[in-house]
Amino acid sequence: MKLAVFGAGAWGTALARHASARHEVVLWVRDAAQAEAIAAARENVRYLPGVRLDGPVSTTADLGVALAGADLLVMATSVAGLRPVARALAAAASDACPPLLWLCKGLEAGSGLLPHQVIAEVWPGAASGALSGPSFAQEVAAGLPVALTIASRQAEVAQAAVEAFHHGAARIYRSADVVGVEVAGALKNIMAIATGISDGLGLGLNARAALLTRGLAEIGRFGAALGAQPETFMGLAGVGDLVLTCTGDLSRNRRVGLALGRGETLDAVLASLGHVAEGVACCGAVRDAARRAQVEMPITEAVAAVLFEGRAARDAVATLLAREPKAEFVREPRDD
Repeated sequence: MKLAVFGAGAWGTALARHASARHEVVLWVRDAAQAEAIAAARENVRYLPGVRLDGPVSTTADLGVALAGADLLVMATSVAGLRPVARALAAAASDACPPLLWLCKGLEAGSGLLPHQVIAEVWPGAASGALSGPSFAQEVAAGLPVALTIASRQAEVAQAAVEAFHHGAARIYRSADVVGVEVAGALKNIMAIATGISDGLGLGLNARAALLTRGLAEIGRFGAALGAQPETFMGLAGVGDLVLTCTGDLSRNRRVGLALGRGETLDAVLASLGHVAEGVACCGAVRDAARRAQVEMPITEAVAAVLFEGRAARDAVATLLAREPKAEFVREPRDD
């Protein structure tokens, strides 16, 4: 099959490299000069240095060229880039649109929409789904084992994702819970910032475990309010991605939290990162959505206070520790 990958960040490039072991891939790059540089070097020096693109991967800055003959479209943009690129694709594509996947994790700033809701607005009727799960681009590009979830309500989309990526060291599992998979992917980035802050403050492994556990509960509450299936949060896109992003040193969102915990400013952290940390923009959108839905999100509120209100990281942690005692679960176990 032929894949068109739109977005040449680290994750889009890594998936393009993986897919090229069995399929033809076109990597669409927004900037023509960068597309030429990747083609000449056979390497994405800016976002995935040291990884050779030796398979049948071509690059282009022309949407029409990327679309031509594609059997699967893969949106590898950030959440902020999803709407404009999807709108441009919808305008350029024919009526017979191939299956469409997106890789981004978060809520759209301003609208508070999940990615599938953005796609529904700009490309109604597109057969589509979300590809998510615990995955660092560098490891996938190196051919190390990875397991991902394709969430779609359409069988042809799930099958296309399996055909494209289920080979070599990668396994693809199917799910129909698009909302749950997207919520899990969005909120785990916020929890990674929180865990990084805790580790940056030197609060210890006990605190990290508590944040992971209560963070998962927070994700579940928010997901339930949006109609997600509870079991999704115990799967790859849920607890799997949460553990990886909160504890793995390759996590950009964790690195943001670590730096904030050490006293660095957010502007300085983001300037030195060199990549998008989706959890930063997502945190404000999730906080606002949770308030509208009246869902209690203390960790998200604490992280948002550090990111956007100038709250000192240690003070935000103190606020969490000062919360009133409560039952761990909504229904406490009976004595009998």
